[in-house]
Amino acid sequence: MSNTDRRSRGLLTVFLAIYGLWCGLKPDQFHFPDALDLPIHETGHIVFGWGGEVINALGGTLFQLIVPIVFVIYFWRKKDRHAASVMLWWVGQNCFNIARYVADARAQELPLVGGGEHDWAFLLATWRLLPQDHAIAYDLRGVAWLIIAASTLLGWLSLQREPMTTTALVTTNEDAPS
Repeated sequence: MSNTDRRSRGLLTVFLAIYGLWCGLKPDQFHFPDALDLPIHETGHIVFGWGGEVINALGGTLFQLIVPIVFVIYFWRKKDRHAASVMLWWVGQNCFNIARYVADARAQELPLVGGGEHDWAFLLATWRLLPQDHAIAYDLRGVAWLIIAASTLLGWLSLQREPMTTTALVTTNEDAPS
């Protein structure tokens, strides 16, 4: 890995750590990955539509986690640990979003795409856990914080373990002193 690549990846790791803090401390604000997370969530309802009401309602959240986890696995198998750490960060960021959605189960104040039923109000009511929506969301935020921290640590460790490449200077006879 060149020094430029190492610096770029190091800056990305710092940026994601700081941005992860902002995502966790300001969950009610829009964060740029949300523009990608929402369509993935909605696609999950289509992908899991075969499984009945519960699986369909859970499908959005499942797909929101499955998609970045697939990328974590892909980059891990390619031995690009830093890229895997970035994708792991995305899993943590999604957990913040999921926690926000779960916490809204009783209040149902979040705007829903196309109207319809609130996934987590339905799921928690089905499982008789609706009164615990805030406690479950609190635990999910804790998981999100752990994943964000782990992804940052993995990002830093991967930079330390990547071998440095050196670029040799090639001189031609024309460049050599006479």
